[in-house]
Amino acid sequence: MKNKKRLILLLLAVLAVGGALWWWLHRAPAAPANQLTLYGNVDIRQVELAFNGSERIAAITVQEGDRVHKGQRLASLDTKRLGDAVDRAAAQLHAQQAVVAKLEAGSRPEEIRKARADLAAATSEADNAARTAGRLQHLRARNLASKEQADNARSAADAARARERAAREALNLVQAGPRQEDIEAAKATLRADQAQLALARRFLADAHLYAPADGVIRDRILEPGDMASPQRPVLTLALTSPVWVRAYVPEPDMGKIRPGMSAQITTDSYPHKRYRGWIGYISPTAEFTPKSVETTDVRTQLVYQVRVFACNPQGELRLGMPATVHVTLGQSAGEAAEPCPGQAGG
Repeated sequence: MKNKKRLILLLLAVLAVGGALWWWLHRAPAAPANQLTLYGNVDIRQVELAFNGSERIAAITVQEGDRVHKGQRLASLDTKRLGDAVDRAAAQLHAQQAVVAKLEAGSRPEEIRKARADLAAATSEADNAARTAGRLQHLRARNLASKEQADNARSAADAARARERAAREALNLVQAGPRQEDIEAAKATLRADQAQLALARRFLADAHLYAPADGVIRDRILEPGDMASPQRPVLTLALTSPVWVRAYVPEPDMGKIRPGMSAQITTDSYPHKRYRGWIGYISPTAEFTPKSVETTDVRTQLVYQVRVFACNPQGELRLGMPATVHVTLGQSAGEAAEPCPGQAGG
């Protein structure tokens, strides 16, 4: 019985030593004294892409997971109605341009010659009517013509002279050309037609959806045949730059870091790979509303969000991926990390 107990105790001792040895070999290495280790998750910006117009979707050229580049066409609307609106606005503009050109050109030489001929004819008729009226007045004085005949001749002469004056004014109007006010009104209508054509072309251009930046299509929300509108996103785009780790710094360590300090980032997915990064943002407020009065112990439990931007040239850092940030303390102001090529923090 005693031997059995000794064997059990010996076995327990061996297990304890083995467990201690395993813990020693596999324990996490202690962080150096001059290094601050933070834990967080990879975060990126996302854009919900929608058409700036309402129409049926004709085509979507990308799928979830596709990498797209800035300016790449992603989807299109049915453009038949929008194209007809452009043609109509262009025709209306062309017609108004002709009106303005006509007014600015003034009267044609043929119109002026016609007005002069009309004046000459009216003058001749007026002179003839005046002579006839004079003869009848003379005959009336000798009782060789009736009073009615004399009055009619005088009235006809007055009417002919009025027609002569009208023809003269018509010639003056033709020679003067269109009024400046009419020209300005026609030009204003022309500008309105130009704006209407530009607006129609803008609506036609908005029928195509383009990527605002490089990224990855995360969600394809609508499909061809769906009715699109500015309030209905079609695609969700996850931007590939900038990429950052959203970590949290305990209040006692706030004085150890500052924006611009360089950092190294590691992940569980690529444990032997380090990504270059830098601290781009430190929250000015705590993540939760503190009490009005805090003890020393409670104050040290406050945390502040830190945004550590990362270089991600191969696109290995994904949204939500757990990450560890290592910040070497004591960096001088001249050791601020340079942003990655083509990437800016903010």
